[in-house]
Amino acid sequence: MSNENLSFEQALERLEAIVNQLEHGDVPLEQAIELYQEGMKLSGLCTGKLKQVESKIEMLIENEQGIATKAFTSSQLEKGE
Repeated sequence: MSNENLSFEQALERLEAIVNQLEHGDVPLEQAIELYQEGMKLSGLCTGKLKQVESKIEMLIENEQGIATKAFTSSQLEKGE
């Protein structure tokens, strides 16, 4: 299965496995470079999938007129909103 067809969870799991392998340092240099490159692609894939989901999420907010929706951004999560 190519990396592009992985779900977010599968990509993250594979990325964690790569990080674990690289942290232990028991892989030959050529393989470490290949793992690093794969990890960077997986990281980009995960980031893209998160941005897609973020664009679909709406927050419900209460105002004087009742309940309204507002687009969600990751900056609001960081601010604790």
